[in-house]
Amino acid sequence: MTRKSLPGVMHVDHVALTVPNLDAAVHFYGEVLGAIELYRMGPFDAEALPAMPDGTDWTAAHLNIAGARLNFVMMALGRNLMLELFRYERPDDARQIPPRNCDIGASHIALKVENLDDALAFLRERGVKVMAGPIVIDSGPCAGLRVNYFLDPFGNQLELVEYKHLPFMDETDAPLYARRS
Repeated sequence: MTRKSLPGVMHVDHVALTVPNLDAAVHFYGEVLGAIELYRMGPFDAEALPAMPDGTDWTAAHLNIAGARLNFVMMALGRNLMLELFRYERPDDARQIPPRNCDIGASHIALKVENLDDALAFLRERGVKVMAGPIVIDSGPCAGLRVNYFLDPFGNQLELVEYKHLPFMDETDAPLYARRS
C-alpha cells in the first residue's frame, strides 16, 4: 500500500506562542533560554489591510481571527528551531491565560538538555516556576528519559528532557531516529 501523506514535508520550520508582552517574552526567551532575535514584523491590522475579494477581512481569511491587530518576533532557539512570538492587540475578547495541557489546542515546547539537574538549578536561580519532578522513566520504549516541566512568565508550559539514547530509537525507521548502520 502506498502511503498517502502531505508531499514534500522536509522538517518543522518553527513553532509559535502567543504572549501578552513581546518585549518581556523576548527578554525571557533570550536571556533565560538563549534564543536569538532574528526579526520583528508588524503591526498587521485588519482595519488597515485590504479585504479579500469576498469582503472577508485579511486577518479572518489568513489567521482565522477577525478584526485582529498583531505584531510578532521570530527567534532562533537552539540549533534547530525558530520560535515565533505573537502579540495580539485585538480582538479585545482574546483569552488572557494559556490553555492547560489537557485542553484541546494546548501545546508545549520540549528542549533537550545535556544535564537536567544543572538546567533546573539555572531556572530556579532566575525565579522561573519549575514544576515538580523530575519524572524518570525506567522501563519501556523511553527507558533512560528524565523530564521536568516549567512555565514561562506568562504561564506557557515548557519541558526539559535529558537522555543519551532511548530504546525506541533502535526500533524505528522514522528518519529522525533511523537506525545507524
